[in-house]
Amino acid sequence: MDEILRVENLKKFFVKKGMFGSKTTVRATDNVTFSLKKGEVFVLAGESGSGKSTIAKLILKSIESDSGKIFFENQEISNEKKNLEIIKMNCQMIHQDPYDSINPRMKISDIVSEPLEIHNIGDKNERTRRVIEVLQEVKLEPAEEIARKYPHMLSGGQRQRVVLARALALKPKVILADEPVSMLDVSIRAEMLELLHDLQKKYNISFIYITHDLATARYFGQRIGILYLGRIVEIGPIDDVLLSPKHPYTQALIDAISEPDPDNLHKEKRIRINEASDVDVEEGCRFRARCPYVIEKCKTEPGLEKVGEEHFSACYVKLD
Repeated sequence: MDEILRVENLKKFFVKKGMFGSKTTVRATDNVTFSLKKGEVFVLAGESGSGKSTIAKLILKSIESDSGKIFFENQEISNEKKNLEIIKMNCQMIHQDPYDSINPRMKISDIVSEPLEIHNIGDKNERTRRVIEVLQEVKLEPAEEIARKYPHMLSGGQRQRVVLARALALKPKVILADEPVSMLDVSIRAEMLELLHDLQKKYNISFIYITHDLATARYFGQRIGILYLGRIVEIGPIDDVLLSPKHPYTQALIDAISEPDPDNLHKEKRIRINEASDVDVEEGCRFRARCPYVIEKCKTEPGLEKVGEEHFSACYVKLD
């Protein structure tokens, strides 16, 4: 399977100002490297603040990286207008909040056709036809009636389908989905995931699926990268990583999954991470302040090492 997107050593630090003029450096993304294959769903998973959404913004060039490279179909994307057009035409975003990500003053038809107008694609009639077509694709029927409505007239699930329709309007090759179902009612999450899965298969779209929910990640994804404080600590085929995790942080995330089984109340957890402490983690393994397996060597930053076929973990301690 050929690569469609690749990021190499992507780095982005923010300076956070505190009281009395103090400053703190937040390492949102620190030397992140991964690839996305054509027609693949690659999951970026981790806690809030791990750097997932920052990576998406860096790929889309909505913020500028401090260092690192982004390649689309083997062409490096720079800040030149021509290169930026490649990303903006071929990579689209589905945001987490269907209430904030669309303009409440615009009709649905205008929201969905906006990217077509920005990129001067088609005339008015062609855009209208495309709007109806994508509304039908995302199961918003009757599409002609929905197109005339405003966002406040739709439910949260319908609004998220509008966001998806807007992303599909340009026929993108890559979609970055940032927690696309986390704000939806539980009753319609499965329905939305099924729709994403069907469209991904139908059009061979490559997805970067950003989530903290490992249950939906396993349903939708094929490979997964686990992020902790801006670093990928484990990466590989999704079943290998989630069924046989090799990094303590991945194990802790899996143990934290809520399952509707009363027996799990008495299940012994494989790992209990320590509370965050004042241990200096500016150097060495970022997770060592919370890791129960920490050893002296952890004061040196571990790199990703092969632990299985296409499965890599950044940990000195070999976990079963």
